[in-house]
Amino acid sequence: MTVKVRRVYDPMEDDGGQRVLVDRLWPRGLSWSKARIDEWCKDVAPSTELREWYGHDPTRYDEFAARYRSELDDPVRAAALSHLRELTANGTLTLLTATKDFAISQAAVLAELLND
Repeated sequence: MTVKVRRVYDPMEDDGGQRVLVDRLWPRGLSWSKARIDEWCKDVAPSTELREWYGHDPTRYDEFAARYRSELDDPVRAAALSHLRELTANGTLTLLTATKDFAISQAAVLAELLND
């Protein structure tokens, strides 16, 4: 099992496996066919409040990650995370996000949880 994180705007990798968008909002300027995703799992995304508070400020990442992990205990998000765990059984899973710096995104937090 391998979980990767990539930008949804980046070219598709040959060994990327299943491609799942984990953002709550659809990426700007990108059509469904151009995104080439297998699934959109928006229920696993952080709340709007948390996303807006964070604003992808690198100095807030650790606090964001902790708060987001707490949000993942919510039954809807927990079910979505469980679904992602099931997808990892099929081989490589690529978590996609529109975030410019995906290393400090919710996708990075999810990848860390799924790779444990």
